[in-house]
This record gives sequence, structure tokens and C-alpha cells, in this order.
Amino acid sequence: MTQPTGPQPRLDVRGAVDLSSLARPAGPPPGQPGSVKAAGAYVVDVDTESFPDLVRSSTQHPVVVVLWAAWSDVSKGVADDLAALADEDAGSWLLARVDFDGNPQIAQAFQASSVPTVVAVLAGQPLPLFQGAPAREQVRGVLDQVLAAAQANGITGRVEPREAAPEREPEPELPPLHQAAYDAIERDDLPAATAAYQQALKENPRDALARAGLAQVGLLERTRAVDLAAVRAAAAAAPTDVDAQLAVADVDVLGGQVDDAFARLVDLLRVTAGDERERVRVRLVDLFEVVGGDDPRVVSARRAMASALY
Repeated sequence: MTQPTGPQPRLDVRGAVDLSSLARPAGPPPGQPGSVKAAGAYVVDVDTESFPDLVRSSTQHPVVVVLWAAWSDVSKGVADDLAALADEDAGSWLLARVDFDGNPQIAQAFQASSVPTVVAVLAGQPLPLFQGAPAREQVRGVLDQVLAAAQANGITGRVEPREAAPEREPEPELPPLHQAAYDAIERDDLPAATAAYQQALKENPRDALARAGLAQVGLLERTRAVDLAAVRAAAAAAPTDVDAQLAVADVDVLGGQVDDAFARLVDLLRVTAGDERERVRVRLVDLFEVVGGDDPRVVSARRAMASALY
């Protein structure tokens, strides 16, 4: 273990490279099957928002950070072993667990490229400890070195025990047709998802979740095989072509450019008439369902649509 012998860079996630596009799908939260155990008296789960407070606390007591991932059984095992050791030491140091995939900026701040990675923080300075899964006796020896380094640097405070996090309520089960639609989307069977949502609406025309789900699946079906560059080129070449403008509005919503999509279709309402105007209106309403009726962008676009129509 490297001990602090001189000025070292302090931890700061501001400006760190955002690796979120490389992250794997999120796993279950701590305390749930397939994840690490629930946080305890001397164990906290840290994210980018709470990271600065953690670093500040390292001026009072030693902090040991473990970067783990739901897809790595080894990293979960190391995190749980460290939690048990933190409980044994009863406040001599704090264990901070960081979900590697969910907090890429913290991983970057620690220059961690794999899990498990374990780092101590003393007075804001990172001290790399180990990667992989050493024997418990070796881990205990490393922790003893951390405590000795903290003592030598005047970091002698103790961690106040935290209350155990309450158990999470289980997610409510979906209605059968909604579950069937969800399962179909998971296996990329969009026609089956559409059929399930349509049946749900047939049984209950006021089923808002089924209506939103149907709109979302429709958007996925319309955009799954499009050539993005070709769609944008066609829309730029023909500003009043309804098909071209509907297509580019779809890809804008899918890409998060919601305001651009809504503004494009509202402008199109103003220069179309008859059946073509109705097609634009219907697509706008459909995209409102995709984004969500309570979204302020939808609220604003509804007003603009009404103005364009009437």
C-alpha cells in the first residue's frame, strides 16, 4: 500500500470522462438477490452526487472504497467481505461501495478499469490498495496498514454507526397483458407486444399505461430499420413532405431531441391541410404518449398544436 508522503492529487469527479455509454444494464440494487448485501452500520453506498461528502469525511476517519458490479460475482464477494470486516472494526473506518457501471465518473477518478478495485481515501487523497480477490488474511493486513497510515497522519476519528437501510418494497406485479407485452419487447417481438397492448386497450379503453406502451412500441417499429443519415437528408431536401418529416420526428424523439420533433410537426401542421394535416396531428398525439402527458415539453407542444390547428 502506498502511504501519503507528500502532496497528491485530490479526488474530484468534475470533468471526468463520462463512460456511461459503455455501461452494462443496471443490476439489482443492494440488498436484493443478485446484488451485494444491504448497507449496514459502517457501510454506505455512494454515487456521483454523494461522492464529495465522502471525500470530505476522509479528513475525520479512514474511508475504504470498493468498486463492484452486479455482473461480477467476485466483486460482490469482495464487497461483502469488506462489509463484514467493517462491522468487525466497529467504526475504525467506513466502507463506501460504488457501483462501477452506474458511476463511471467515480471509476475514472480512481483510474479503475476493472472490478473489484479497492482504494483507501485519507484526507482526500486516494491510496490504491488492491484489485481482484486476495485472501481475507491479506485484506486484514492491508486494512491494518490503512489504519496505521491514518494514525500517522492524525486521522483518528471514528465512524458514527448508521441505521440499516429499510428493506425495499417488492415491485408490484404487472397485469398479465402488460407483462406479456414487456416479455415480448425483451425478446424483440414487437408485433406480439403490440397485440398485447391492443388487447389490454380493448378490455379497458382507459388503460393509460397500455396506450403509452402501444405508442412506444409503435415508435420502435417505425425506427428499427431506418438509415438515420438518409432520413435526415430526405427531411432537409423536402421540408413539406409529410412522410419525410414524420420519419425525422420519430428519430428525433428516439434520440432525445423531443423539442425539435414537436416543433417540426407543429410547423408542418401550419402548411398542410386535409388528410395530410390529420396524419401529422395523429403522429404528434402519438409522440405525446411516448414522451408522457405530464412532461412540460408535451404541455407546451399541446398548446402550440392547438394554436396551429385553430
